[in-house]
Amino acid sequence: MIYDITPPITTELKVWPQDTAPSREVLCHMKDGSTTTNSTLRTTVHVGAHADAPNHYSLDAQGIGERPLDYYLGPCQVVGVNVPRTIAIEPDAISVPIEAPRVLFKTGTYPDPTYFNDDFAALSSALIDMLGEHGVKLVGIDTPSIDPFASKDLPAHKATLKHEMAILEGLRLGEVPDGLYELIALPLKLIGFDASPVRAVLRTR
Repeated sequence: MIYDITPPITTELKVWPQDTAPSREVLCHMKDGSTTTNSTLRTTVHVGAHADAPNHYSLDAQGIGERPLDYYLGPCQVVGVNVPRTIAIEPDAISVPIEAPRVLFKTGTYPDPTYFNDDFAALSSALIDMLGEHGVKLVGIDTPSIDPFASKDLPAHKATLKHEMAILEGLRLGEVPDGLYELIALPLKLIGFDASPVRAVLRTR
C-alpha cells in the first residue's frame, strides 16, 4: 500500500508568510489551437512537502541539488505525538522506541494546508540530539517547520547540522498509522537552491 503524504500544490495552498505562493502562467494551450499546452510554475522552493537544504539555515553550506539521495529513500518510522500547539517537542514526549533511520512526526497541529496557522508544534534541539544518537539521518514533520513559527535562531534546524541530518517539512500524515514504512521523497536536482519540493510517499513494508 502507498500513502501519498504530499499536499496538492494549488493556488489555495498556503506558504510561509511573505513567501511566494503557487501560481501558474499558461504560455500556450491546445484549446486555443497550439500544438501543446505549456505552463510556467512560480512559487517558493519551500512549497508544500519539501526538503530543506543546509544552506537554508547555515551560510555556505550544501545546496539541495548537492545532497545525497539516500537521505530521502529507505526505511522510515511514523511517530504520532499528542502535544499541544506551539510546543517544541521534547524527547520525553516520544513513547515508542526509534526503529528506523528516518523518522516522521505526526503532530496534527497543522491540519489544513490551505490555512496557515502559526501555532503549530515543532521539534526541540534536544529531540534532534536524541534522534542523532539513535542514528537517525532524516527527520520530518507535518507542519511548515521543525522550529516554532516565531523562532529566529532555529535551534532544531541548527541541531540537524551537527548530526548531518536531512529535513522534510509540510508533510500530510493524518491518514497514516504509526509504524514502519519505506519513504520515497526525492528532491529535484536544483543546484545551489535552499530547498526543493518533493512528492513524498510512504510504502508499506
